[in-house]
Amino acid sequence: MASSPPSSTDSPTTAAKPAMSNMWQRIISGVVGAILLLGCIWYSGWTFGLFFAAVQARMLWEFYRMMKELEYKPGAILGGSLSVLIFACVFCIAQASVVTPDSMATGETIWHVARWGYAAKQSLIAVFLLLPVLLLLREMFWWPRQKQPFSPFPNVGVALLGFCYVSLPMSGLNVLAFTDSGYDYRRIVALLFMVWAADIGAYVSGKNFGKHKLAPSISPGKTWEGWAGGALLTLAVGWALGYLIPELPLAHRLVAATVVAVFGPLGDLAESMLKRSVGVKDSGRIMPGHGGLLDRFDAFLFVVPVLVVLQLLFA
Repeated sequence: MASSPPSSTDSPTTAAKPAMSNMWQRIISGVVGAILLLGCIWYSGWTFGLFFAAVQARMLWEFYRMMKELEYKPGAILGGSLSVLIFACVFCIAQASVVTPDSMATGETIWHVARWGYAAKQSLIAVFLLLPVLLLLREMFWWPRQKQPFSPFPNVGVALLGFCYVSLPMSGLNVLAFTDSGYDYRRIVALLFMVWAADIGAYVSGKNFGKHKLAPSISPGKTWEGWAGGALLTLAVGWALGYLIPELPLAHRLVAATVVAVFGPLGDLAESMLKRSVGVKDSGRIMPGHGGLLDRFDAFLFVVPVLVVLQLLFA
């Protein structure tokens, strides 16, 4: 008996249409996201601060949402509000450290800046001291309303973990963005370029040469060859960034590139471990084809703290 001809729905052309549609969706959302990101960084220190305050709040919300899959209830609204307050305090402290010729013209201006920075530091200390108190008060308020088994202290622990894992590292971007002479968008753009180089280099190298698994139990797709390719491209970008920031010594750029090459993939693996433990593919769906913001900025959560510590120690 002769087989019937393949239907149009089984043709390779038809099967390829969803894949092409997803690819274009990914490209368009990626381009729009990159333009928005770079535009906010470039325009001013205030747009940088507002943008990343919103980004880190969304990242924290995605983290808390995944924790809910494990039956924890960390309190996304309270946590998100406090995370924005922490980011704002660090932003004000970093901005208050700026000393320009205009601000030095009068002692009164310097006094106002110093007072602003002092108030921000005091506010940050107050937030950290009150953080566990507020989180525990929330649990005490919600305890009588719970009908199922309730775990107040694990909820507080998860909430605090979110601050340590997401909010504090992202707040550290303010320390990198502001120097004594003011807000320097080039430093954040340079960091983005190096992180993107690590991702692109790892993808291309791993796809073409990857044979030895890097962490098969956490992320089976990552290979040592991919990591090496990402590291080499990151170092090359670190060298080329001399055209963007010529006053930054080559040694400093290569140290920053090395930090990105080593700690960026570790941040990626940490988030992969989180998603695997929860059983989800993406942290969110805010960017079509790219997942959530935690997926996009996972490398920052390991890279930024190391860069901030190095800057504080040796700058």
